[in-house]
Amino acid sequence: MKSPGVTISMVVEVDPADAFAVFTNEIGRWWKPHYQNRFRADRSGRMHFESGVGGRLLETYEDAPDAPFEVGRILVWEPGRRLVFDWKLESFFAPEQVTEVEVCFEAIADGTRITLEHRGWDAVPKNHPARHGLGDEQFWIMKGAWWRDLLRAAKTYAEKKEKL
Repeated sequence: MKSPGVTISMVVEVDPADAFAVFTNEIGRWWKPHYQNRFRADRSGRMHFESGVGGRLLETYEDAPDAPFEVGRILVWEPGRRLVFDWKLESFFAPEQVTEVEVCFEAIADGTRITLEHRGWDAVPKNHPARHGLGDEQFWIMKGAWWRDLLRAAKTYAEKKEKL
């Protein structure tokens, strides 16, 4: 049985290698610090991937560069094809409360279809703060809209960069 999650797809008008590079190497340029997009409630940082399996997704802070928040570890790193990484929030105290994000980059006629799946939410109790007091359907709608907005930011950045 598949673990509960949300899946979002978007087409970006760049090739898969460039889409992967923008998503990973340039995440700090399109993932803008905002109250909905940060991992520590009291801080606003910048996102950064350490490349390769075992690398980390980090939120780093100007005032504390040696104390980043580790969002997760990279499980699969296939440039231009696929990326899988753990995902946790500051409020995920139990080790089993780690979710997983998989991002696939598929070549299509108009560029790349990026498909992102954020799964594993069955490990997070329904009354957990990460669910914002929402029932399952409302939570999936909110989480889907959140990821859609982030992918749209990546798409906009990648396509502008491509035209330069």
